[in-house]
Order: sequence, then C-alpha cells, then structure tokens
Amino acid sequence: MTLAPVAADPADVVELDLFLEALHRRWHYDFRSYSRASLVRRADLARQRLGCASLSELQGRILRDAAVLPDVIDAMTVQVSELFRDPTYYLALRREVIPHLRTFPSLKVWVAGCADGEELYSLAILFREEGLLDRTLFYATDLNRRALARAEAGVYPIDRLPDFSQNYQRAGGAGTLADHYTAAYGRVAFDRRLRERTVFTEHNLAADQVFSEVHLVSCRNVLIYFDASLQDRALGLFAEGLARGGFLGLGSHETLRFSAHARHFAAFDEPGRIWRRIASPEDAHA
Repeated sequence: MTLAPVAADPADVVELDLFLEALHRRWHYDFRSYSRASLVRRADLARQRLGCASLSELQGRILRDAAVLPDVIDAMTVQVSELFRDPTYYLALRREVIPHLRTFPSLKVWVAGCADGEELYSLAILFREEGLLDRTLFYATDLNRRALARAEAGVYPIDRLPDFSQNYQRAGGAGTLADHYTAAYGRVAFDRRLRERTVFTEHNLAADQVFSEVHLVSCRNVLIYFDASLQDRALGLFAEGLARGGFLGLGSHETLRFSAHARHFAAFDEPGRIWRRIASPEDAHA
C-alpha cells in the first residue's frame, strides 16, 4: 500500500513565502523560484544558525538588521563542491572542447555559481596545462559575497587534497596537482597566477543580466536547485551570453533538453554534459 505524501502545513507555506518575499523586497536576493524542497531545508538552516524560533522571527530580523544578512545568504546558498568534480566533464573539455577554443586569439570563460572557487581553479589549472591561461579572462560569479571572498583567496583544508588529487588524475591531469599549490599549516593555497586574470563579481542568475560575450559557460550543479522557470531564465542568459560556437557545460544531473532555449544549442558531448551554441536550429546539422 502506497501512502500519500503528507501535505505541507498551510501556515508553514505562508511563513516561508513571506520570508522569501521579505528577503527579495528588502535586500533584492530572489530565492522565490528555487526548488521548494531545497528552500525548506535552507530556510530552516538559516533559522537555526540565527537562533530564531520561527521563520517569522527570522523575517523580522532580516528586515531590520543588515548584519545578519551574510549569515542568512550563507545558509540559503550551496557551496558544496570539489576540485575537478565529475572528472568526465573536465576530460571532455580537455580532449574535445580545448581544440576548438585554441582557434580563438583570446578567450572569455564564465564560471556561473562559482561558490568557494573549486570549479574556477579546476578550469584555470586545465587551461594552464593546455597553454591557454594567459589569453583567457575568467568571470567567477556568485550571489554569495562570502563565497566569492573564499574563492578569491583560493585556500582549502589540506585534508581535501586526496579527493582533489584523485579527481585531477582522472580528469587527465598533465602533471601532479602539487604543481599548482603550496601547503602549510594544514591548508593548501593555489598559485595566485591561476586567478590573476579572473574577475570575481556578485551576480544573481534570478535577477541580473548578461555582462559579456563568452566562449565557455561552466555552470555545474546550480540548476538543480532552481524550479523550471528559473532554469529557463538562467539558460536564456547563457544562450544570450555565449558567442556563436561557444560551449555550455552543466552538471551531471542537469540538462537543457526540455528547456525553451534548447533550440539555441546542439549536443556536443552528452556524457560530459556539454552543449554548443548555434545561431539557429539549422546550424545543428551544418
């Protein structure tokens, strides 16, 4: 016998809606179109971190106390990642995408939703090893200012290195990961030259617009936290921001197959979750 799911308490639904509306109207952070299940967990985490008995109490605090906002945004966003996460993706970039990118005299790469920076450093290392780092400008964006600061610092606990190194090798690393960092006092700091050509800037996929034409958009494991309408908005930004022939990389459980913007892309390496920007659907067969 299959039990019907327990309906959400109407009062809890209203309370969450009011909290999200307050966050949006007071501080312009728009989480209203994020996946509902994720929102419930994240809002409750924010409530606990701030020691509030209810979301209504937390709502009152964010309306009147700007000092609590960074803690709330930290709780409402996801910064879980690792270097060369899903190595198949980076191997596909190295083997299939890089040869096309080499044909451009200069490159722009947008790392959308960069969190604490692991994806950025993965790409920077790959581009360095392929001889493209010095002619590439990276845009590393996130709506979480604290995460951007951590990404810009490029410092991680040393106990994460075994997983980082294993992923690097599986992603086709040309040397050893130690070529790209220094270790001391239980932490590793990635070579500052990896981020010398990186612009770290706040950007909200739910509200902001495209800021530059780019050759590669890497936005991995971000769309899974959005509802269908917000996924379409983000994919529309990527379609608008990509140069013709540019590439879009998504996470292993993400796709644009059912998006309203799918017509702007052709599958390039589906196992690696990489698509290519086309000018029209007819170009997909050119």
